[in-house]
Amino acid sequence: MEIRAAVTRQAGQFSIEPVELDDPQGDEVLVRLVATGMCHTDLVALDQHMPYPLPAILGHEGVGVIERAGPQAKHLRIGDHVVLSFAACGHCGPCQSGRPAYCQVARQLNLAIRRPDGRCAHHAAGQPVAAGFFGQSSFASHALVRERDAVRVRNDVPLSALAPLGCSVQTGAGGVLNVLKPAAGSSIAVFGLGAVGLSAVMAARLAGCARIIAIDLHASRLDMATEFGATDLIQVNDTSSAARVQTLVPGGADFAVEATGIPAVMAEAVAATHRTGTSLMLGLPPPTVKVPLDAGLLLGGRTIRASIEGDSVPGLFIPQLVELQRTGQLPFERMCRTYPLDAINDAVSDCRSGVTVKPIITMDAA
Repeated sequence: MEIRAAVTRQAGQFSIEPVELDDPQGDEVLVRLVATGMCHTDLVALDQHMPYPLPAILGHEGVGVIERAGPQAKHLRIGDHVVLSFAACGHCGPCQSGRPAYCQVARQLNLAIRRPDGRCAHHAAGQPVAAGFFGQSSFASHALVRERDAVRVRNDVPLSALAPLGCSVQTGAGGVLNVLKPAAGSSIAVFGLGAVGLSAVMAARLAGCARIIAIDLHASRLDMATEFGATDLIQVNDTSSAARVQTLVPGGADFAVEATGIPAVMAEAVAATHRTGTSLMLGLPPPTVKVPLDAGLLLGGRTIRASIEGDSVPGLFIPQLVELQRTGQLPFERMCRTYPLDAINDAVSDCRSGVTVKPIITMDAA
């Protein structure tokens, strides 16, 4: 069948093209996409800082409706509303122990360019197109995904509002609720107020944190953090943000969340916690970059953790997040702005400049 997709043929640019897509096979399902969130990881791949063969279809926060199913798909039905999330095998030790984000073949599955049997399901102008980015490649009108990577959600919530759940919201909210699990009354500092950081702020409010310190360069994002529950704001300047946190909470915060992936900020997050505090790294730094930690910070009882996808089990956690959004307790839709597929390059520009926190790409079929 012919679909429309945003194809990346050269670094930094999308072009909207017709693409031929094969029918679902095995346990695949065909999803008519309604919307897809744009995530920092998409931009990293778009710029080729994360190697992914071109031409390619990116996108990994898709939401849509099941249109067809392969013969081995057993749980999803035509017409089901689904949120797409990261790919995991479901069989290895981490998957079986409820930690699919740490799947032993996660890299192969989430950076796949073809089906597991080596055949290409996407072609444009008679040539193969790499698709399978995070198991979905959802900057398109339709996507082929494995059934286990699509989460059925209730059908009375607008699908386009749920697009950030597949990655950024479950990472930020999951980092707080699944990993840190702060006790009511505790203090937390959140460094970086993109979609992940703002989701962490919302989750900290849900957890009952008494002090929620939001740190960012942009005044507009600090204002948004206030709406989401931040009690204290720090706009980054030449003064150490960690020192300013220590002034607000003498001795340092109980917890810190780092959501920028900038090594210097990662070090600041560690320094913002007290001697037995915990800092959680959610940002994505370049793989070979070193973090300049002061060794003296490690001589107390501090804990430094990292998390992928908020340590979530998408099939369980995403429906919980849908309920929190539906009841107004996790209003992440307020940080989103929609763009039609034809304006995806405008969305990239606005995301890079900070004008838009979370672009949502809507499809013609919406």
